[in-house]
Amino acid sequence: MPQITDERITDHPDVADVTLQGVLEALVDPVRRSIVRQLAEAGQDIRCGTFDISVTRSTGTHHFKVLRHAGIIRQYYEGTSRMNTLRREDLESVLPGLLDAILAAPDVVH
Repeated sequence: MPQITDERITDHPDVADVTLQGVLEALVDPVRRSIVRQLAEAGQDIRCGTFDISVTRSTGTHHFKVLRHAGIIRQYYEGTSRMNTLRREDLESVLPGLLDAILAAPDVVH
């Protein structure tokens, strides 16, 4: 994982502040689940503009912010690109097995 020293994004919660309720509330939205799935499947950090999501840029920004505030992703800048990384190890330490269970579940929207 790259060294994350960028001071421009400062609102990542500490791992001790990640809660089950916060993670579940963030992942109830299918767009946010899609972002998390894409990060998990890529196995590497991804720029915001390269995700396959069908929402406006401002709505996408909102979804990334919700995921960041829930402690699911970490964002940092690489040059002018905002990069996203899945906080898999942090989530596993506070909510063991939850992320894998969510990723394994079929994504059915009614």
